[in-house]
Amino acid sequence: DAGAQSPDAQPDTDMQADAQPDAADGIVVYVGSTVFDASLNPVKNSYNPYSFTNCALLTVAPDSSYVGDMAESWTVSEDALTYTYTLKDGLKFSDGSDLTAGDVVFTYETVKANQAENEDVDLTRLASVEQTGDRTVAFTLAEPYSAFLDATALLGIVPSDAYDADAFDRYPVGSGPWKVVQYDASQQIIVEPNEYYYEGAPAIPRVTLVNMDASAALAAAQSGQLDVVMVGPDYATQTAAGMTLRALETMDIRNVSLPVTPVHMDEASGETVGNDVTADPAVRKALNIGIDRAAIIQNAFNGIGKPAQSFTANLPWAEAVAVDDGRKDEAAALLDEAGWTDADGDGIREKGGQRCAFDVYAAEDRYVLAAALAEDAKALGIEIVPHSSDWGEIGENRATAGVVWGWGQYSPTVLYALLDSKAAFDGYNNVVGYNSPEVDALIDKALGETSQDAALEDWKQVQRLASEDVPYLYLVNIEHCYFVSDRVDISEATQIPHPHGHGAPILCNLKDWTLR
Repeated sequence: DAGAQSPDAQPDTDMQADAQPDAADGIVVYVGSTVFDASLNPVKNSYNPYSFTNCALLTVAPDSSYVGDMAESWTVSEDALTYTYTLKDGLKFSDGSDLTAGDVVFTYETVKANQAENEDVDLTRLASVEQTGDRTVAFTLAEPYSAFLDATALLGIVPSDAYDADAFDRYPVGSGPWKVVQYDASQQIIVEPNEYYYEGAPAIPRVTLVNMDASAALAAAQSGQLDVVMVGPDYATQTAAGMTLRALETMDIRNVSLPVTPVHMDEASGETVGNDVTADPAVRKALNIGIDRAAIIQNAFNGIGKPAQSFTANLPWAEAVAVDDGRKDEAAALLDEAGWTDADGDGIREKGGQRCAFDVYAAEDRYVLAAALAEDAKALGIEIVPHSSDWGEIGENRATAGVVWGWGQYSPTVLYALLDSKAAFDGYNNVVGYNSPEVDALIDKALGETSQDAALEDWKQVQRLASEDVPYLYLVNIEHCYFVSDRVDISEATQIPHPHGHGAPILCNLKDWTLR
């Protein structure tokens, strides 16, 4: 009985080479460490819309639209200040208690009172939330906030009577398809079906999420000890007996930040920011049109992923553009006109004694992308020096050098983080120091729209304007790669386009998985 083991018990995690998974015991999967790094308590952590324990009012459909989850329906008032949700009938938590409108009110009031603990769900414009009927909840905003709908697809509901802020870090009581029966810190999380889930209990009797080194996980998969294992695209040429490589669609982008100002001291943050090379628009624009993204993806990721010069078309707010790159002659002309020439014949351009060279920092498997970019940029006479770094080093250099970033979520507020001058140098937000009054005004307008359609058009215009300045060099819309056992059907038809999530997004439809 796994549930009888204490939460901090240390299991024997050594896998025997001849230990084959038993269908009666469920499956064992590796999806990276992210799920172990953060709390399972939705009040504290609502980054991903694929919680397996606590459902939100809305959820994401395979076509990237929002559909009801705990909510049966919802309406928005004409002035966009009141959002009213009607819950489905007969909802229960995993402990058998009823999920009521009062639990929704409790959840949102708790997050609002502890907003600093949950930066993923912005409730600062929420004036009040109240139960208006047996199954109805009304949210009143202090001012229109078009991204509020996104928040209600992120925040999982917790029970008002059983909520425990600390216990829920590992053992949340929720309305989702799974319940945690064993949590061994940094080692494994074991979940079993929630018999009270409104769609019915999932078919697989047990799922064990393991935490290990990525290379060890691949080796374990190759020896038959794992049923699903996340791998980087650089491992795509590997094989595992009885497993098939799946490359799944995402909205996960890799781009390189290009500081847009010369080196200077930022008064607001007190930091040294900017870069004297990337501050020249000609350098940024030459890179954008001159590099060959398909070749870079081939060299870095074995060709897995789609060339990208913007966010992806599977996001309703994205202004996706067709990639038209590899125009090296045009890029060279831009650089020549801006005064960047190779006077000494060493292959790298100079201007006024300044070498056309800058550093790019990258963590984990992103380094191979930085290295492939650097190799391709040489043909333009631009020297990029890639660094394989940890996040501490990246944090120190984020505002003065290029960084390979991963972005991609359902909410367009990511554009505020990337482009709004008010967000500049706030952690990892707007590290390029981008400052466009016109873009700032459009972002404010988008957030304050009373019409979702109008907001979407504003967000697209934000991207059109900012893309002309190339503050970020978009490279690839990546695909998330997994080796999947042939005995497991991960129901690809109900997979959503994965948001940025370091492997865990495959769990978005874990409830639909079956054993063959």
